Amino acid sequence: MTGEANDAGVANDGDVAGALLLVDVQRAFISGPEAVPGHVDLQRAVGALLRQARAAGVPVIFLQNDGPEGAPDEPKTDGWELFFPAEAGEAVVRKRKDDGFDGTDLEELLRAGKVETIAICGMLSEMCLAATARSAMAKDFTVILANDAHATYDVPPGPGRSPMVPARLAARAAEWSLGDEIVLVDGVEDIAFAAAPSSS
Repeated sequence: MTGEANDAGVANDGDVAGALLLVDVQRAFISGPEAVPGHVDLQRAVGALLRQARAAGVPVIFLQNDGPEGAPDEPKTDGWELFFPAEAGEAVVRKRKDDGFDGTDLEELLRAGKVETIAICGMLSEMCLAATARSAMAKDFTVILANDAHATYDVPPGPGRSPMVPARLAARAAEWSLGDEIVLVDGVEDIAFAAAPSSS
């Protein structure tokens, strides 16, 4: 990794997303009193990506986390529900681990759609979003992430008198941790979508 990695900008012409992957965009995390900081802006950004992807006719896949009993995202609770409902033909993949590929059919869905490049968004930046992005890159998918399309919570003070880390800085650190392979862009308007050509 070089020291110049992960400077956000505009995706290259070749970096056109063939699918949109929404990670844990569930009511508990993006609405209400327990939502991540800046959740209204995140709603707008993810909503814009969703409109762009649907207009382009690319696969839209929702990851939905099944939290443990008593958690905000415990299955069948209001907080567990998707904030943006899936439309007909859009896949909802339930998961129990941070990595959305672990124990799910996510890879099979992407391969079936001949997807090579994924736009990813959602929460939490350093947990499920980062774990899923790393796994996707390890499987040779190109991953595009917009700076305004993911979020997390403030990191509380920790050992060694380390101070609280504001959520936006924690999210930026999560971006940086993804290394040179991730394609980072400033905003969702910098992401383009195009469906994979159909086989003749």
